[in-house]
Amino acid sequence: MTIEQRIGDIKDKNILFLQGPMGKFFNKLFTIFAQNGAKVYRIGFNAGDSFFAKDQNYYPYKGKPKHWRDFIEDFLISRNIDMIFLFGDCRFYHKHAISIAKNTGIDVYVFEEGYLRPGFITMEYFGVNSNSSMPKHREFYDNYTSRTLETFASQHTHSTYTRMAWWAFEYYVISDIFYFLYPHYIHHRNFTAFDEGINGIKNFFRKYINMLKERNLEYMFENKITDKYYFVAIQTHDDFQVRTHSKFRTIEDFLQYVLLSFIKFAPKDTSIVFKHHPMDRGKKNYKPFIDRIAKEYDVEDRIIVVWDVHLPTILRNAKAVVVINSTVGLSALYHAKPTICLGKSMYDIDGLTSKGMSLDKFWTHHKPVDRDLYHKFRQYLLDKTQIPGSFYLGGDKITFE
Repeated sequence: MTIEQRIGDIKDKNILFLQGPMGKFFNKLFTIFAQNGAKVYRIGFNAGDSFFAKDQNYYPYKGKPKHWRDFIEDFLISRNIDMIFLFGDCRFYHKHAISIAKNTGIDVYVFEEGYLRPGFITMEYFGVNSNSSMPKHREFYDNYTSRTLETFASQHTHSTYTRMAWWAFEYYVISDIFYFLYPHYIHHRNFTAFDEGINGIKNFFRKYINMLKERNLEYMFENKITDKYYFVAIQTHDDFQVRTHSKFRTIEDFLQYVLLSFIKFAPKDTSIVFKHHPMDRGKKNYKPFIDRIAKEYDVEDRIIVVWDVHLPTILRNAKAVVVINSTVGLSALYHAKPTICLGKSMYDIDGLTSKGMSLDKFWTHHKPVDRDLYHKFRQYLLDKTQIPGSFYLGGDKITFE
């Protein structure tokens, strides 16, 4: 389903854009909506937002965070806003806007990276991931029949990392240089261009170093330890889904929790594989932390830490998968791998995951994936939440018929 089909007629609607994905996606959407009869506004919070925004109806918010709620409430009411579009529902400014919108009958459409990657973006009503309004009970999906009977083909499966990285660099540099224009802005992550630039350089070099260091690991997973290891997906160190929708304060807390449980309860002839998130390649290295615990408990020979090994290869050959609430869990389900979520997740549903089971028990009593249920669940995602395309191609494929 396209964006146009999802939101319906926009003629004479008053639409507000808040922060979008870094780059030109919201600009393209802004233009299309305006051309199709909507009155479109945009609020920005830093110079990077301003740089990537249309000059028309752009409003800079330069006030203090404590005054934001009053400002946005007045803005929504005075301009009779019908719809809000934003990227990410856990950001400070967005949480307040969503809260007010719910109380005043304004529709909110939240974008996120695609649940089914690559080739898709996510757009949901009022919230995504753990805040999704998707049904959380298997009975719904057992009885679900797709009206479209269509499985969308994903698009743009080639890497868009270079363009995304360049737009991020522009965004951070401009925001840094003109910080004085928005002195009270609070960002949801680290917000210095220097740090982002250094991390980008580290990311580039580490990627190619890892390719050399890990060149033989795929063969090992496919031929030597197939079905003899558990796979653990490490999420980014500043992931809102970890901080907001799990009991773990840091990734280190999560790693220690998983390791100690594995050491005590997993079969002694199995290994455990930890994979870093690619977006953290230039920022974090958890191997020393993991190695320290492994050495303390004398299990170094059962612990494997990787960065850039082909994810589907690891998943296909794993015994089972542990995540907090990463979308890697959806990939694990696609490969029919028993999966446990240690945080809140929209796909943590009985029959799909080992929902309600303790991690200590999971190592030996994990539940299989119900394939029929998974296919219905995936079709629901495609029907209701996924849009073929990419944020980082500028929204070129968006049209309004």
